[in-house]
Amino acid sequence: MEQTQLHKDNFNKTEILKKVMPVVEKAVEDSSLLLIEADFVKEYERWHLKIFIYHPERPITHKDCGSVTNILAESLDTIIPVHYYLEVSSPGTERKLKSSREYEIYKGSRVKIKLKQPINEKDKIFTGVILDYDKENGLKVRVEETKSIVEIEEKNISYVKLEPEYEY
Repeated sequence: MEQTQLHKDNFNKTEILKKVMPVVEKAVEDSSLLLIEADFVKEYERWHLKIFIYHPERPITHKDCGSVTNILAESLDTIIPVHYYLEVSSPGTERKLKSSREYEIYKGSRVKIKLKQPINEKDKIFTGVILDYDKENGLKVRVEETKSIVEIEEKNISYVKLEPEYEY
C-alpha cells in the first residue's frame, strides 16, 4: 500500500473519499455485508481509510474483515495517492449512530440517547429501543424506564449510541 506522498496543497481528502466509495461499497456488497461508514482520516501523522461493516443476522468476524480487506487492497492503491493504512472492522457494540441510515439498520436495538432539549420536561439522557425512523417525524423510541413511546426530532438529538445489555 506504499504510495508517493503528495504535498498538502495537492491532496483533497473529500475527492479521495468520492473516488473510493464506489469501490468500497461494491467490495462490501460482494461480501454480503452492509457498509456502515467509511472515512479517510489523519491520525498521528498517518492516513487511515477506516471502513465499518455490519451483518444484520450475526456478528462481524475476522474472516469478514479479511475478505473485504483482500478485495480492496490492490484496487485502492491505484486510487489513493498517498501511503495509508486500511482498517476494516465492525462498528463496535457501543457505537454512536451517525446517520439516519444507521437508525434504520439498528431498528430494534437498545440505545442510549442524549437530547439537546428534554421532551416533556423529563430527562435529557435515557435508554430505549429504536422502533422506527423517518425524516419527517424523526426517531421513534420506546423509553426503557417508562415504557412510553416518544418521537424525537432529529435536530433535538445530541447523540444516539448503541447500549447493549451484557449478561454477567
